[in-house]
Amino acid sequence: MKEHILAALREQIDAWEDLLAGFEDAQITVPQHDSGWSIKDEIAHLYAWQLRSIARVEAAVLNQEPAYPAWPADLDPEMEGEPDQLNAWLYETYHQRPWSVVYAQWREGFLRLLTLAAQIPEQKLLNAGAYAWLEGHPLALVLLATYDHHQEHLEKLLARLPK
Repeated sequence: MKEHILAALREQIDAWEDLLAGFEDAQITVPQHDSGWSIKDEIAHLYAWQLRSIARVEAAVLNQEPAYPAWPADLDPEMEGEPDQLNAWLYETYHQRPWSVVYAQWREGFLRLLTLAAQIPEQKLLNAGAYAWLEGHPLALVLLATYDHHQEHLEKLLARLPK
């Protein structure tokens, strides 16, 4: 199961890399839809959320509590539903960064997540009680959520592209 999850994540980054390679920088930084977000903004958004996944997987490798990114205390990333206020804050935080920086951070983060995840024994990855700070959820769900989040944004982006 672990290898299937890692393979899916590798396929996900490859799909994004292939898609992004087909754009010029100007296309990546122009707003793509009603939200005013560009492809760069979406990649920055994915990277910001990826930081939480990295913190969790790194904590598992080091056998310690996760060191989450310093986000505003009043914006709870664990709340149910769409965290609009937090996503707006993330947009404001990352929007002015150049594409080259956003892309490098996202790519390096994704690869770091894969490297860390490969270090987790499969039993620990799948065991719902392996890490108390996951409150009964298996660490595999963190990886699957990262995949799902990237897939959701990829599908929306592909749907907006001219046929």
